[in-house]
Amino acid sequence: MAEGRHRQARHRHPRPKVIGPGIVKVAIPGAAVALLATGSAVAFPDETPKQDVSTASSPLQLKRETQTSRDAFRPSLDLAPTKAPTQAPKPKAPPVAKHLKKQAPIPKPTSVKTRAAESTKTELPPKIIGSKYTTTDVNLWSAPVSGTLLTVLDKGTKVSVTGEVKGAFAEVVRDGVRRWVKAQYLAATKPVDKPVEDGSPSQAACKSGSSVESGLTADAIRVHRAVCNMFPSVTSYGGLRSGDSGSEHSTGRALDIMVRGSLGQEIADWLRANRKALGISELIWSQKIWTVQRSSEGWRSMEDRGGDTANHYDHVHVSVYGNSGTL
Repeated sequence: MAEGRHRQARHRHPRPKVIGPGIVKVAIPGAAVALLATGSAVAFPDETPKQDVSTASSPLQLKRETQTSRDAFRPSLDLAPTKAPTQAPKPKAPPVAKHLKKQAPIPKPTSVKTRAAESTKTELPPKIIGSKYTTTDVNLWSAPVSGTLLTVLDKGTKVSVTGEVKGAFAEVVRDGVRRWVKAQYLAATKPVDKPVEDGSPSQAACKSGSSVESGLTADAIRVHRAVCNMFPSVTSYGGLRSGDSGSEHSTGRALDIMVRGSLGQEIADWLRANRKALGISELIWSQKIWTVQRSSEGWRSMEDRGGDTANHYDHVHVSVYGNSGTL
């Protein structure tokens, strides 16, 4: 019986002692004192009581067992909001007055002297060294190359010259003012037109023959007979060329007078002087052209077509209207 009491005393559990609301203190033999945040206490011999966090109901227990991250106690490195680095403003150019921008550069002393010298030169009267005659109707220009056409000087007009030449232009003096004409149309002697019998070009049959007149219009025949009678030394002509498409030769409205040198220029000028009587509309000679529509411009230069024949150095080309001559 004593053995039974002893056995009961050994298995008797001590009564838990309440420390505070929801917390008890349990003495377990062979184990440390444990505080359990539960409504009741259970002790097992030789075992350390374990708590289930998921079943804890005490606010104090949750507060104690909730681990606080150590990062929470570290001082923040971002004490102030970071701002993007700003670049220093570029220095601005000092303001410039508007009137200075439009101001012309101050000329150098040499420039002033040069302009003064040029002004003095233009004001001086032109120095005349002699006189010449126009060999044909020629254009009178205010300046060489890029000047303004002022008028047309008739063939045989006497002009004063200064001897100054710029390119193809020669300086002349008209009414005390410097002007310019093409140098090739000036000569030392006055040109003389050959006299015309009975006051008009002859229309007699040519002694050299009239075979070239086949297929020519009335005006082209007039030109042939007038030239062969006025310039009997010329014996070769070119007339109708049916295969020459686009040319007056294919329609019988053109004649080629085969000649070279100064005689060619003389014939061309004579035909131009008698253009109305012969019904002439165009002349080409020595890479130059003259037309009725632009007669006030005189002889005009043509582009280089290559070769004497293509550039009309070996013949005078005459185009006619057809039958408008008065002979």
